[in-house]
Amino acid sequence: MGKVLAICISEKKGTLKNEINEAKFIEDFGIENDAHAGKWHRQVSLLEFNKIDEFRKKGANVDFGAFGENLVIEGIELNTLSIGQKIKIGDVLLEVTQIGKKCHDKCQIYYQVGECIMPKNGIFTKVLNGGNVKVGYECSLDLDI
Repeated sequence: MGKVLAICISEKKGTLKNEINEAKFIEDFGIENDAHAGKWHRQVSLLEFNKIDEFRKKGANVDFGAFGENLVIEGIELNTLSIGQKIKIGDVLLEVTQIGKKCHDKCQIYYQVGECIMPKNGIFTKVLNGGNVKVGYECSLDLDI
């Protein structure tokens, strides 16, 4: 069982995401008011808290949302999931569609720490079932679907 530690959105692509306490997930679209929502395969991005914490221990001063992630999850090893795996958060059902992504040009985080987190540890999902999610909600791998 995992837990949602942060929900982050941004109004424009290419900008840092800001933390919010609650979000509306829209089926086959993404998170309401997030610039990356849309009819494509990378509607919602997730990072595991431990990976962010490792970066912090290396000297990176990063807030949630700094890597462009929508959700920070604790208690599930996200980078070990496979394409097609489903994650349940309340009424929301997400399906893993991509693991990692090529970073843009070397970002500020890269120059501060010497590496980037998204290529190996970020996962991307699409919304199969919408609903509301709040920080603190439990999440789990959906093995029944």
